[in-house]
Amino acid sequence: MIEELLPATVIAVEAHGEDGVREFGDGPLYPQEEALVARAVAKRRREFTLVRSCARRAMEKLGVPPQAVLPGERGAPTWPAGLAGSMTHCDGYAAAALVRAGDLASLGIDAEPHQPLPDGVLSAIALPAERERLRRLAADRPDVHWDRLLFSAKESVYKAWFPLTRKWLDFSEADIEIDAGPAGAAQGTLRARLLVPGPVVDGCRLGHFEGGWTVGRGLVATAITVPHG
Repeated sequence: MIEELLPATVIAVEAHGEDGVREFGDGPLYPQEEALVARAVAKRRREFTLVRSCARRAMEKLGVPPQAVLPGERGAPTWPAGLAGSMTHCDGYAAAALVRAGDLASLGIDAEPHQPLPDGVLSAIALPAERERLRRLAADRPDVHWDRLLFSAKESVYKAWFPLTRKWLDFSEADIEIDAGPAGAAQGTLRARLLVPGPVVDGCRLGHFEGGWTVGRGLVATAITVPHG
């Protein structure tokens, strides 16, 4: 799911459901990682391990020796030198996407269950203009939970933003427009207009991020990529 939203230079490794667990197994954790989940409940430990197995498989495909993936500032994953990446997991799914830093400045991925957001969440994350656009999308395409897609997109935007700025980005500081694509399409594009000064990449201050979305297998997934130049 994630791979189809990303450029060919990005290596994405995904684990779906029980098949994914069997394929990736409960791969061993590095001692530093083990210390982080030593007292975690089984579900948290399983997700933590599975998404790192995906990340290490992606490292291998890029020719980088597998190594520990530790949370850094604000919980953002710390990647080996020369790589940029992002991880996501939800119930029954985990994914990691890695790229050489020379090919992309940053990226963010997110996956969520394809279900409506819990009551009260949309009003906390969406701008008035976004809520109006969601109403129009829902009228045209009721088969997609656009509120959950918006939430996922905001998560992907933040994951791409933070490595470039080392600053917090509130839900209200990015205005996201979602393109529904052709009638019945299971994927489309999205554009996030930054409402605060954007990061400077290769000497240029960015005012927006772009990416895509897809729906399938009970999930909604989004990805943001920030190119050089």
